[in-house]
Amino acid sequence: MDCYELVDLITAYFDGALDPLTQTRFEQHLAGCDGCLTYLQQFRATVRTLSVLCDDDVDPPLRDRLLDAFRDWR
Repeated sequence: MDCYELVDLITAYFDGALDPLTQTRFEQHLAGCDGCLTYLQQFRATVRTLSVLCDDDVDPPLRDRLLDAFRDWR
């Protein structure tokens, strides 16, 4: 597995949706790649931080801009 594939699969990894072989390959890559391990840790921190927000905490126009940005990102 390379870094690009890991990035594509990270949400499936967090959701527990990877098949056993892919999960093993994912974790083996993490064990040998400091950059991806850092990315995983940053992703975890982001998810943890965002999970405490409620819809009411984000101004609706800002929320819409963020959602548009994430849609366009892919």
